[in-house]
Amino acid sequence: MEDILILDVNQATLDLFQAPDKATLLKNTHKIFAKEMLSTFREQLIELWKGNIHHQREAINYALDGSIRNVLLQFTVFPGYEHNWGIVQVALTDITARKKAENYLEYLGKHDVLTKLHNRSFYSEEIHRLERSMVRPISCIFLDMNGLKAINDYHGHDAGDDVLRRVGQILTQSIQQTPYTASRIGGDEFVILMHGADEMAVSVMLQTIDALLTLDNQFYSSQPISISMGYATTREHETMESMLKRADAEMYTNKKMHHDRV
Repeated sequence: MEDILILDVNQATLDLFQAPDKATLLKNTHKIFAKEMLSTFREQLIELWKGNIHHQREAINYALDGSIRNVLLQFTVFPGYEHNWGIVQVALTDITARKKAENYLEYLGKHDVLTKLHNRSFYSEEIHRLERSMVRPISCIFLDMNGLKAINDYHGHDAGDDVLRRVGQILTQSIQQTPYTASRIGGDEFVILMHGADEMAVSVMLQTIDALLTLDNQFYSSQPISISMGYATTREHETMESMLKRADAEMYTNKKMHHDRV
C-alpha cells in the first residue's frame, strides 16, 4: 500500500474525506487507508492476480477527522496497463448512511428496543446453536418480574417501562465480561443463557444479580423491583429443552411462593 501513488482526485473525494484541498488529502492518505483497508487491498490484489481488472466491493475508509466512511469501491485498470496495473481508476460511492440503517435493522431484529437486551428471536436461535455445540455444561436462569401488571395499572405504562429498563440495565451489567447472553422473551420474562457454565458459575451470577438489584432498589426505593428466578444446569446426556423446562418450572414455583407471601 505504501507504493500507491495517487495522481488526482475530484472535489467529491475531498468532500467525502473532509479534506480542505488536494494537497492536504495527499499528505494524509495513511489516515484514509487504515485498519480494515489492509484486508480490502489484499482482496483487490487477489482479484488482479486472477485477471479480474474490473471489480467492486464494499470497503471501510476513514475521513481525516477519523470518522468511518463506508464506501462502495469500484476498481478499474486503465486500458494499456492490464499487465502491470500501472494506472487504475477508483470510484467511491458513499454508503455510510445505508450501512448505518442496515446495522440498525439488524440490531432491531435481535434486540428488544426497550431494555436493550436480546429478544425472543435471538433467544430461539441461540438455543438451537447451543444445542448443537459440543461444549457442556450449559446453564440458564429464568427471571420473571413480580407485580409489573400492578405497576402498569396503578402508575401507568410509562412507569412500567421504566422498571423494565432498570431490569435490562441490571442484567446487562450482570453479564458484562462474560460470554453469556440475556434476553427478554416476554412482557416481564427474561432468560440468561450461560454457555460452559456449571452450578458454581450460576451461583456467582445469582449473587451478582442480587447485589445489583439491591443497589438499584436503594436508588429507586419508591418503586423497588421484585424478581422471581429459577435456574438449572444440564445433566449428563440431558437436552437443552429439558434443562430449560426445569429452570422455568422452578421459576414459576418461586413466583407462586412470592404471591402466596404477598
